[in-house]
Amino acid sequence: MAVPNYPRAANHAGWTAAERAEIEKHRSNGSWSMIARSQVPAGRAFVRLIWVYKRKRSEALKARLCVQGCAQVQGVDYDPTFCATMRPTSLRALAAVAAGTDTHMRRWDCVAAYLQGNLE
Repeated sequence: MAVPNYPRAANHAGWTAAERAEIEKHRSNGSWSMIARSQVPAGRAFVRLIWVYKRKRSEALKARLCVQGCAQVQGVDYDPTFCATMRPTSLRALAAVAAGTDTHMRRWDCVAAYLQGNLE
């Protein structure tokens, strides 16, 4: 089965279950809330969302709810953000030190990591 677009995914139980799981992650994190169209300030618009589907190597179906970035304006819809990540060279150096000192390394896979900032 190929990775679908939304109309095809809407008719498949596996993809709709993945969508429900993604929405539940957002609800449990409190990363968004529903508002009425009348509550949107004058001159502002809703941020459009799209579904992105992916079939993992383990055959698991993943659905991600993403903001359609091309519709956003920096400084109006978002501010510059920063996410700390490790450079590959730093990871190799850390792995070399761990191997040299017989230290074990662990990795973490965050299923749903969201920035928890206050939006104005």
